Amino acid sequence: MVATMQLIDGNEISKQTLAELREKIGRLFAREKIVPSLVVLRVGDDPASVSYVKKKEKTAAEVGIKGTVKVFPPDISREELAREIVALNADAGVNGILVQAPLPPHIDEKSMFNLVRPEKDVDGFSETNLGRLAQDLPSAIAACTPAGIIELLRRSRIETAGKHAVVIGRSLIVGKPISLLLLSKKSNATVTLCHTGTTNLAEISRQADIIVVAVGHAKFLKKEMVKPGAVVIDVGINRIPDATKKSGFRLVGDVDFDEVAPRCSHITPVPGGVGPMTVAMLMRNTFLACCRQNGIAEESLL
Repeated sequence: MVATMQLIDGNEISKQTLAELREKIGRLFAREKIVPSLVVLRVGDDPASVSYVKKKEKTAAEVGIKGTVKVFPPDISREELAREIVALNADAGVNGILVQAPLPPHIDEKSMFNLVRPEKDVDGFSETNLGRLAQDLPSAIAACTPAGIIELLRRSRIETAGKHAVVIGRSLIVGKPISLLLLSKKSNATVTLCHTGTTNLAEISRQADIIVVAVGHAKFLKKEMVKPGAVVIDVGINRIPDATKKSGFRLVGDVDFDEVAPRCSHITPVPGGVGPMTVAMLMRNTFLACCRQNGIAEESLL
């Protein structure tokens, strides 16, 4: 057991991040009369997507970003959706474009992500931004959840330089980009990227100073997979049955929290850990995209 275990409070850190961003956006408008603009494209009425998009719209308004949601029927053709994206690409009044996943089965998500101009790709999912991230270029826009993880580590004063980070999960949304961010010269960690098919996964994860888990399996990471004093970042959001809840379920992460937490120096809870940072970093990405498109250095707004 690690007596000094600390909970990383994503709710509080996201509030700090958004408060600072709101001040910068206020200065941007006062000086340049520019309001950052974000357009979210939602196809269909998937309940989770509806909820996520409402949260994004609400947060945008709170920080001073002009947020617009465009909703399309689930049977929209690939060509029609593509035309919408192309039109937004050409609209100088739009700084950020987000295509809300999941899309219906007849529309390939990656092709839609790649259609968004890189400088407006505030989700950071396009092949161009992932390529820029791999090349450690400052022009890269990092995916929101991985960027949020880096911010959690930074604001929690957790050292990454020289540390061994094990990432469990290889998705385009989290696993691959967080591996690249941790590998970057700015973070300077040594990274091992694993997944559910990795042989001897527990043996590898026990070597880690920092573990990021994003596999989509409830309570996947057990205490025997974590060395004492490790930092554990739980990206998972899973529903499990719970008769004591009105909804009939409760949310848990990819980490068996009750088992693992006593062994950690720091750990994120679910909910209230990584999740709140994803929306906060979307707002930050939109602000940065706006600054870059208008030739304004973020540092000049401090």
